[in-house]
Amino acid sequence: MIVGPLTIDTARRLVYVDGERADLTKREFDLLAVLAENAGVVLSRQRLLELVWGYDFDPGSNVVDVYVGYLRKRIDTPFGKRSIETVRGAGYRLRSE
Repeated sequence: MIVGPLTIDTARRLVYVDGERADLTKREFDLLAVLAENAGVVLSRQRLLELVWGYDFDPGSNVVDVYVGYLRKRIDTPFGKRSIETVRGAGYRLRSE
């Protein structure tokens, strides 16, 4: 699957940014895969918790925010990109352009 500068090989669980491999943990990959499957769509923190972690966390939990931060450090910062967008008060979306 290709979304903007990202190439995501879900079968082999590999991610490339502009052709360069980015190493992700299992949970980071799962989060990115969900965002990529819904590229351009805003997903709430609660929906991401359901889809990635598979169960409800404490509503006050910041686990999604923490993992989005991890992803940004692995797929955005080293490559000078801004792939994951925060939609204030709504959630996150993966930019498709």
